Amino acid sequence: MPSLGARIFGVLLYMIPWSDSLTFGNHLFIKYPFTKIIGVPAIPIILIERSIPFGSLLLFLAIFLGIVRNNKVSYFLRFNALQSLLIDIGIIIVSIIFEIIFNPFLNSLIIRTFSSTLLISLFSVIVYCVLSCSQGNKPDLPVISQATKMQL
Repeated sequence: MPSLGARIFGVLLYMIPWSDSLTFGNHLFIKYPFTKIIGVPAIPIILIERSIPFGSLLLFLAIFLGIVRNNKVSYFLRFNALQSLLIDIGIIIVSIIFEIIFNPFLNSLIIRTFSSTLLISLFSVIVYCVLSCSQGNKPDLPVISQATKMQL
């Protein structure tokens, strides 16, 4: 069973992909302002990324080199750090695809619905990972967990 500090830090690691997934909820946040409350846990990560030049890159490198590739860190933390980074990479790729392909159709109903659905799906994935970490278990996401185990 991981220590309380490791579980708390594991939960905090999942706020990195959550902070990047909030961009998919712009239409949802405008239509339903009370939904902005789900972004509150990501505020520290957003502040770090925006206050430091290349903050998101430096945060990524710090977590990857300082935690994932450090054998002195517990397997639980290394697993959750790498899994959160892989989720974040997937979110960044989807965001880039949205910017390139769907930018002209950004205000269409289909794109707004797809974007909001993506946010809700990512929210449920992050909540599952946070609950698993807080209980001291490794979150088991079908493809991402297998890729994480192969890299560690």
